[in-house]
Amino acid sequence: MSTTQLKRLNSYGFAPGRILSGKYEVISLLGAGWESEVYLVRERETGIERTAKFFFPQRNEKERASKAYAKKLHKLRHCPIVIQYHTQDVIRFRGQPLKYLISDYIDGELLSHFIARQPGKRLQPFAALHLLHALAEGIECIHKSGDYHGDLHTDNIIVQRYGLGFELKLLDFYHSRAPKKENIRFDVVEMIRVFYEALGGSKHYAKHPPEIKAICCGLKQSLILQKFKSAGRIKSYLETMEWS
Repeated sequence: MSTTQLKRLNSYGFAPGRILSGKYEVISLLGAGWESEVYLVRERETGIERTAKFFFPQRNEKERASKAYAKKLHKLRHCPIVIQYHTQDVIRFRGQPLKYLISDYIDGELLSHFIARQPGKRLQPFAALHLLHALAEGIECIHKSGDYHGDLHTDNIIVQRYGLGFELKLLDFYHSRAPKKENIRFDVVEMIRVFYEALGGSKHYAKHPPEIKAICCGLKQSLILQKFKSAGRIKSYLETMEWS
């Protein structure tokens, strides 16, 4: 593709019914972001639904981003909160080869949408604590593997199941640099931010019990990191906390 094409390509626009690599049929567009589009596809031979992630060429120079993303998912394949990567394939697009990644399709709901459906568009404290515990448990596995997420927010978390606890999956890992201690700390701060937002944010913060405020730490990064140095520390804190 020419440089001009690379700069202006921000959508592939694959229509439902399009066949990819002779193996997959496009069902629908699942989402789009700065670096890629993700489609729901169906394996033609088995009928199994998968996701196909197409990176935009200008965001994937020499396929660095797509390779790093696939390697990260493979590295973290033992972490239950991580979507399982399967393979990569290739199609011709505008006369050029275009690789894409195939992963599991997760049937669930974005956390942002789940929260919006709740009374008052927020979670009650005990539900929010269960959410944070599930998130911390999942992120702890990633951190113990020497990696990180790097982009946690309510539109990057899928709620698969909700009852006594939450079953979650993560979307869109940030993967452009090698893991460092500050990446781990950033994940910790963002987990607390997700918890804070799930509870209704600043509008409801003043009315929360002291136990909740003790976790949120007023969203002050220095206080959060002083109290919670890792996802595992958040998890153990929740498992041993007491209510007055």
